[in-house]
Amino acid sequence: MRTISQLPRTRASLGVLAVFVALMAIPAATQRGAGNEPVRVEGGLISGTTEDGGRAYKGIPYAAPPVGDLRWKPPQPVVAWTGVRSGDTVGAACPHLARAAAGFLAEVTEPKREDCLFLNVWTAARPGDRRPVMVWYHGGGWRSGSGTLYTPNGAPLAKKGVVLVTVNYRLGPLGFLAHPELTAESPHHSSGNYGFLDQIAALQWVRQNIAAFGGDPGRVTIFGESAGSWTVSVLMASPLAKGLFHRAIGESGGRFAPQPHLTEDRDGVQSAERNGIAFAKAAGAGSIKELRAIPADTLLKVPGYRTEETIDGWVLPREVRATFADGQHNAVALIVGSNADESVGAPPPVTVEAYRKRVETEYGARVNDYYAVYPVDKESDLRNAQRVGGHRTFNLPMRTWARLATAAGRSKTFMYYFSHVPPHPAKDQLGAYHTGEIPYVFNDLGQHTWAFQPHDYRLADLMSSYWVQFATSGDPNGGRRPQWVPFDLRNEPYLEFGETVAVRHHLLKPQLDFIEQVQQRRSTFD
Repeated sequence: MRTISQLPRTRASLGVLAVFVALMAIPAATQRGAGNEPVRVEGGLISGTTEDGGRAYKGIPYAAPPVGDLRWKPPQPVVAWTGVRSGDTVGAACPHLARAAAGFLAEVTEPKREDCLFLNVWTAARPGDRRPVMVWYHGGGWRSGSGTLYTPNGAPLAKKGVVLVTVNYRLGPLGFLAHPELTAESPHHSSGNYGFLDQIAALQWVRQNIAAFGGDPGRVTIFGESAGSWTVSVLMASPLAKGLFHRAIGESGGRFAPQPHLTEDRDGVQSAERNGIAFAKAAGAGSIKELRAIPADTLLKVPGYRTEETIDGWVLPREVRATFADGQHNAVALIVGSNADESVGAPPPVTVEAYRKRVETEYGARVNDYYAVYPVDKESDLRNAQRVGGHRTFNLPMRTWARLATAAGRSKTFMYYFSHVPPHPAKDQLGAYHTGEIPYVFNDLGQHTWAFQPHDYRLADLMSSYWVQFATSGDPNGGRRPQWVPFDLRNEPYLEFGETVAVRHHLLKPQLDFIEQVQQRRSTFD
């Protein structure tokens, strides 16, 4: 795009208004920003800022505000704006209850409003580039967070050769409420899953607009951590997301347990509509019309709501595990992994005796099998009480995901294990904690003021390079990096990111096998 000084004198003499009109006439796909020049996207022109050697465009609307009658509706087209919209500040976060910022748990700093369907773009592309695109979904249990939580600066990753997009999506009951009245409103006879529809709408926005930022809509990688990783597993199972992404990365989270169906109670799981009816009753609303009139902040304080996906026959025709098991998922190249101490932030039992009492109550006749893989003999074994929750909630689902994707045989899968202990002030208690890998993946250790050592910077450069190469080609290998062997069902290799980086095999096999057996027996007999 030409600047005013580069325009012919006859055009320049028409003034700024004519330049603006000319810009508006340029198709989005051909108009690529350089420096701080505005970029045309769906809805209008957006300006950016220069950050750390790249450009950032923040707070870009990708759908209409989901307010009023649009609360609990699929995302609608962007409302166009006039003039040049400033992209120097992230948009409002979607409403959610604040949580105490303690340990590694952060809280968003931006305002929270229902008008929250914004995304952010970081790019260092030159005019004419078609760089791979990475779309990040944040964690927070689908109940909290924002597109820039834990990832306030996308420039270090973008400078490695990708166009990075981070996304807000509706949360909690505002994003996942199912109810018979909402089902009746829907032409698809569906309700719930509005947060996923937002995430899919963001991918559709990327397909239509990312070329304006130097991105390639034919090379899109979705990735996320915790609930963002849950999202990746769900989108891989959703037919609505088919063709909108080409690679996937899941960090510490996958949805492979029994899931709620829209209208039926199954496998001991209450239906999503029953959950929604109970929520409306607790909120004092006799209808969806009344529920839509209640302020968002009031709804968030209604107790007892379960934020979950819904097997609705549209966004999710079947449960995620069954979809993968039958090879009906969106089969793309995949990286999955987890951290060594995902649940160590929980307080441990005070004594060995207290630990044994808790274990014997939980596992009953299987307690000796538990002791075989999680010894409970001395005070140092109390660490096991903290780790077992992480093994169950994070490490096992990622192994399950790798196995299911590999068994389908349609694309390569790579598994990792992050065991490096970041220099967090509470590192002795936290270890390789949940979310600990994110600054390394984004090559953004500068967001913390901790006492990072040379190995931390080398590891951040290495991990981010693997992620970028994977987004580029579907294979993380290249250059002089240690070889990352694809996952196979016999040897189950994974790459450990620890004090050394090396291929290992059969991650936590005795522990994960035991947990898996217990879960299967409980679902069958209990």
